[in-house]
Amino acid sequence: MTLEILYFAWVRERIGVPRETVETQAATVAELLRELCAREDRYALAFSDLSALRVAIDQDLADFDSPLAGAREVALFPPMTGG
Repeated sequence: MTLEILYFAWVRERIGVPRETVETQAATVAELLRELCAREDRYALAFSDLSALRVAIDQDLADFDSPLAGAREVALFPPMTGG
């Protein structure tokens, strides 16, 4: 499947791009992140502490074990704060 991956805040800084299109066989967000980490060290650094990340699938907040079937977009970002 083809997914648009969006990166925000320090995640974007570590990855080096705001977005990219990837081909994946991943069934869940966690599998997608493992695939990305295997590509290059910059992904491994950005995704080394999943407790510091949040994920949205097609603009809905999700968990790392959420399925990707039918998804078009995955966004990765640090936890949001109020204010």
